[in-house]
Amino acid sequence: MPSMPKVGVGFDSHRFVRGRKLFLGGIEIPYEMGLDGHSDADVLLHAICDAFLGALGKGDIGEHFPDSDETYRDMASIKFLERVNALAKKEGYVVNNIDAVVIAEAPNLRPFKVQMRSFIAESLGIDESVVNIKATTNEGMGFIGRKEGIAAYATLSITRKDKK
Repeated sequence: MPSMPKVGVGFDSHRFVRGRKLFLGGIEIPYEMGLDGHSDADVLLHAICDAFLGALGKGDIGEHFPDSDETYRDMASIKFLERVNALAKKEGYVVNNIDAVVIAEAPNLRPFKVQMRSFIAESLGIDESVVNIKATTNEGMGFIGRKEGIAAYATLSITRKDKK
């Protein structure tokens, strides 16, 4: 009998900055600005990593990939997610599902959601049907509404595989 599912929640936000590419869900999104951060600042993957680490009871992304470590400067955030997935697999866990939402006034993310979903699923070695990516605006309110940055939330569920 499989173990009970474990669930984690993640959140991240970054401000826009000129002179950087915008990465969300591991893919480059055409836009006039990117997100400011030590790595590529992919808020969606950071939120998913935090949700994953939460489900594992292993702290947060800042503990595992600190911005004080130059090793992670400008690193593609998919590498963080792959490393967290490897940690989960080592402990016998598999992903049940991922549900995430990106909050951005701009750019319009609708054309990129399927590609983000596919890239995340492929990177984790899971079926696309268990990955859901949503996008919404903040209705003109706050830093997101003023187009100063982007935020993301994620929920992720894992279960320990049966050993036969």
